[in-house]
Amino acid sequence: MGITKRFFQLESEWNVIHYPYKPNGFAVFILGDKTHFVDGETSFWLQHYGRNQLLSILLDAGYTVFTSNLYGANWGSPKALNLTMKIYHIVMKKEILNERVHILCEGMGALIAKEFMKLSNEKIRSVAMLNPCLNLQAHLEKERENMFFYKRLTKEIANAYEIDSKKIKDCSFESSFDSSNLPVHIWQRMNSITYPYHDHSKIYEDFRSKQGSPIDLTFHLADNQYRLNHSVVKFFKENEKKL
Repeated sequence: MGITKRFFQLESEWNVIHYPYKPNGFAVFILGDKTHFVDGETSFWLQHYGRNQLLSILLDAGYTVFTSNLYGANWGSPKALNLTMKIYHIVMKKEILNERVHILCEGMGALIAKEFMKLSNEKIRSVAMLNPCLNLQAHLEKERENMFFYKRLTKEIANAYEIDSKKIKDCSFESSFDSSNLPVHIWQRMNSITYPYHDHSKIYEDFRSKQGSPIDLTFHLADNQYRLNHSVVKFFKENEKKL
């Protein structure tokens, strides 16, 4: 068997491309949550049991899958978005793939996905979101209730946005949604407390509904991972009829 994955560095950040045994010509770009990582030998999606299952299912279905460390806890920063666009262009240049990619984002990764959709929706085929963080300002306000988590979050945001952590309270991280009609499906864990539905998914769902391009939203239990994994692949396949 040939190469199954390739690690490479771009702007000091590690990235990995996973190659399927039987490529279907489509790619999935994973944008991870705050615990996501890629180093020179492994990644969160290789080490985490549930995410490794989903990765295996995607590869078995023929998808080329790529992801990046993206500066760790980037919280949707412009620097991370800029690197995201560069990674996309490099992968499209070096690999034989349909240029419209599927996005699979989790938690904080949805902040990057949201901006990617606004900048380059013609490069995206569909977007699958797992318990997304779509409103950084709301998340910051929620974490203010617990000073320990709030201090850690402000340090992460300050580092990501390259600003003084003492000035975070004076900054606004509100941002608009895209006005495209890209296919989006959100899988929201029913007992999720990190990014509550009413602060994130609900706001986006209402926005897209008013735009006349509603999204799909599925609530699920944590113990239903197998069904969720296959639902994600089914969603991607449904959006491959038009090349």
